Amino acid sequence: MKRSGKVSFSLFDVLNVLFMLVIVFVMLYPLYYMAIVSVSSGGAVSRGEVGMLPIGITWKAYEIVFTDAPIVRAYGNTLLYTTVGVAINLVMTCLCAYPLSRRTFYGKEVFAMLIVFTMFFDGGLIPKYLVIDKLGMINSIWAIVLPPAVSVMYMVMMRTFFQQIPEALQESAYMDGANDWTVFRKVVLPLSVPLMATMTLFYAVSHWNSFFSALVYLNERSKYPVQIILRSIVVEGDTSSQVAEIHTSNAAIVSQNIKYAVVITAILPILILYPFLQKYFVKGAMVGSLKG
Repeated sequence: MKRSGKVSFSLFDVLNVLFMLVIVFVMLYPLYYMAIVSVSSGGAVSRGEVGMLPIGITWKAYEIVFTDAPIVRAYGNTLLYTTVGVAINLVMTCLCAYPLSRRTFYGKEVFAMLIVFTMFFDGGLIPKYLVIDKLGMINSIWAIVLPPAVSVMYMVMMRTFFQQIPEALQESAYMDGANDWTVFRKVVLPLSVPLMATMTLFYAVSHWNSFFSALVYLNERSKYPVQIILRSIVVEGDTSSQVAEIHTSNAAIVSQNIKYAVVITAILPILILYPFLQKYFVKGAMVGSLKG
């Protein structure tokens, strides 16, 4: 029976590994396919010959992408919106979550209920647009970064994390003469580095992938983020700004090369950022904080 149980367990592990490999392949192959198509020759792409390996490798599509003025400008806009937006998100979320995590904060239940209320009830697109218009933020960066300044879900996660920090650490700081602001900056935030890194990634991905708010609130094409340009190229097939380059490349590339090259370059920054923050996902925030 032990031998039978051991064989059954090993077979179960093998089946699990095979199943996970199939899932990984299904998830990663579309990304891999776009990458190899973006560097394959236009003739091979047109004939449908590209399968598992690139054919006739050429970097012409990426040259066009990185020299195309609207795309380069859109990347700059996205970097600006993401950087400013994430900074505002972290500051506002922390300043909202910390008071609500304090046991001595009077009326925190009422404020928490009012904030959570916004998760389930929304005024709608038209009231939002009217408010932003009355505040004079239409066609500006503030229409992109200020409305999503605080995510209620992330604020609740942060508040829960702050509540888990032992009060003894904060009380000892008060005994040394620190005030609430000092305790927040020098005790709470240093212990929250893993959470901050996680929130940074979540907010950065949200801003980087956002296109609907820009589509609604921005009127000038020069202020569009890269996701709007990507949408016009992939969904609408608009490669008008690259047509001249395509025609002068002697059929080395086709519009599909351009589409996939833009997709790859649009998701590459997040793929680069993730490994630097991934270690914080599993790192314990309180490890060693109570020693001594």
